[in-house]
Amino acid sequence: MFLNIMINFIIVLFVIMLAFSSIKIIRQATVGIVERLGKFHRTAEQGINVIIPFVDRFRIVVDLREQVVDFPPQPVITKDNVTMMIDTIVYYQVTDPFKYTYEISNAILAIENLTATTLRNIVGDLELDQTLTSRDIVNNKLRIILDEATDKWGIKVNRVELKNILPPQDIQTAMEKQMRAEREKREAILRAEGQKTAAILEAEGLKQSAILQAEAKKEAFVREAEGAKQAQILRAQGEAEAILSVQKAYADSLVMIKDANADQKVLALKSLETLKEIGDGQATKLIIPGELAGLGGVFAALKEVVTDNTTAPAPKE
Repeated sequence: MFLNIMINFIIVLFVIMLAFSSIKIIRQATVGIVERLGKFHRTAEQGINVIIPFVDRFRIVVDLREQVVDFPPQPVITKDNVTMMIDTIVYYQVTDPFKYTYEISNAILAIENLTATTLRNIVGDLELDQTLTSRDIVNNKLRIILDEATDKWGIKVNRVELKNILPPQDIQTAMEKQMRAEREKREAILRAEGQKTAAILEAEGLKQSAILQAEAKKEAFVREAEGAKQAQILRAQGEAEAILSVQKAYADSLVMIKDANADQKVLALKSLETLKEIGDGQATKLIIPGELAGLGGVFAALKEVVTDNTTAPAPKE
């Protein structure tokens, strides 16, 4: 009895284990290669897949995501016989799981060796300076060649990058010295250009200052001349106005004398006043008009006037 129970238990356990082994879960972004009796049968997609035990089996589960492989540095000789160490990074993706499984036994090793040989061919046609400055060209050529070669393996090479380019130590030292010399040269050029610009600006400043000073002096002279001219004009106008005022006053006095019907005695008195003013001047010679020749009559007339004033009776109190 007990033996039958154990046999049944073992059979049930075997059936359960067989059922679990026949079920395979494929994750997202992966596919499985199913073989039946050692021959490719089908591709298992994402999700639950059931296979026939002891007949079908999963050969490999292929990752369809983009893969990144960093290969170690490889010695490469340039066109000018300089040995450099270059390491590369390859970005690839499996596009055909069947070809990836059955067309190549070790895809990573194949890509690594193909990358090394292709890189030697490309860099061998370039000199040292061209290799250091033409990374994009080398990357593009290397990607095209690798993509064409790996297409029959079900692999697509999306991108290839040169990670490091390491020249020999003596070349690095020489390059550092050259770089330092170039920087010192640029520094000297920039310093000289700065000094030149400063000198030009200083000269321009002095020139502008001299021009402004000359213009200021010119403007000051012009304004001073204009001021002197205006002063002379005003002085002349004042003198002219004074002369006109004197002449007008003199003419008005003559008109008043004429309107007052002045007699000869008054006219003689005015002539004497004029003669007195002439005598008070600084002239050393006097020219007496002929009208004043009869000064005796004038003095006689003045005497009569004075006598009349002295003999006149005093007013009564």
